[in-house]
Amino acid sequence: MEQNKITIERDKKVALVAHDNKKQDLVEWAKYNKVLLAHHTIYATGTTGTLLEKELGFPIHKLESGPLGGDQQIGAKIVDGDIDFLIFFWDPLEPMSHDPDIKALLRMAVVWNIPIACNRATADFMISSPLMDEEYDRLLPEYDEYRQRMTSD
Repeated sequence: MEQNKITIERDKKVALVAHDNKKQDLVEWAKYNKVLLAHHTIYATGTTGTLLEKELGFPIHKLESGPLGGDQQIGAKIVDGDIDFLIFFWDPLEPMSHDPDIKALLRMAVVWNIPIACNRATADFMISSPLMDEEYDRLLPEYDEYRQRMTSD
């Protein structure tokens, strides 16, 4: 399959998402990395966005709460090229009523080849990478063949 290069700009469009039991972890992580996050555009779901905006002191693009469609909104923004980077502190020990939405969000991040961090350690490695503050050519499979195959069936 051929691949296209899509340039992720120096200033990233970052989605921050956290399950209820992980919200405080994400807020603490974001506060610790406030200077590194400040020049990026930050999106977040519902309550997480409100908490982050209060703690960080800069605007957060707030979407719906996860169970009300916020995870799907983030996924749609990934597909549209409006999110470059996903940090999603999810709780693997709690069943979620909107698990299918979460799975779909993670799937979209993989399909569209954007960086994903699902815990603090990975988020630390990713945000401290030199690539975080540079342009980056993200490789994306050429999906035209797949689209044509789907329309011809």
